[in-house]
Amino acid sequence: MEQLDWRCYLLLAVLALPLDSSAAPVDPVSSVMWDYHHTRLLHGDAFVFDPQIKLQVPPFAEDARQVPLQVDASAYAGDVVRMLAWAELNPIAQVQPTLAIRIRIEQATPIRVAVQTRDGLWHVGSTQIDAAGGGCTAPSVVRAQAGWEERLGQVQGQRFAQANGSRLRLQVAHPMDNGLVGGIPEFFLNQAELRGADGTVLATLELFPAVSENPTLSFDVRGNAPTEVWLRDNNGNEFKAEL
Repeated sequence: MEQLDWRCYLLLAVLALPLDSSAAPVDPVSSVMWDYHHTRLLHGDAFVFDPQIKLQVPPFAEDARQVPLQVDASAYAGDVVRMLAWAELNPIAQVQPTLAIRIRIEQATPIRVAVQTRDGLWHVGSTQIDAAGGGCTAPSVVRAQAGWEERLGQVQGQRFAQANGSRLRLQVAHPMDNGLVGGIPEFFLNQAELRGADGTVLATLELFPAVSENPTLSFDVRGNAPTEVWLRDNNGNEFKAEL
């Protein structure tokens, strides 16, 4: 098998039931790539395809450069250790447990999210999205805008009240270059933290170039205490914003 380029493949990493070894789990989206990704990303660890991991995407990606992805693992609130999400057929694959983000996709593909609980078991949510494609190799819209360098790292965000807390939604000005467009090297946000008012880290994210330009992130948090978002890109630039 030809080795996949990882740069538009793995989207992000955010830092119950016993597996029945007598029968292979049935893949809900029937992807020929699942065994490969199970080995490469989950290191062959025990897993279940779990309908309690809710993964929401539109049925068709009208803009393959800006595809909304929402993950809801609240069924395992308090037990989530790690969460990975990826687009299975991309050329580059790599709080309360809910997260929303916008990603790029290159073609119609299964989308996965794997949520690891404290017992070490991976709970895998799956869905399928159709697309005309080309989101990973399309030229940057951000770089075509005059003065984009002056806006680099600017954060626009808002807090929305919910029954048991609030939802934080923010957008960061950044081209998120994935290195697939000729003459433009990788330049992307690769680290993010959501911090409490006292500096306590509430969530840690590792981002990859498959995240869309001017990335949008949404978090659900308990309570209404002030929070701060810290971000860093692969060139060492750091950005902060209070919400």
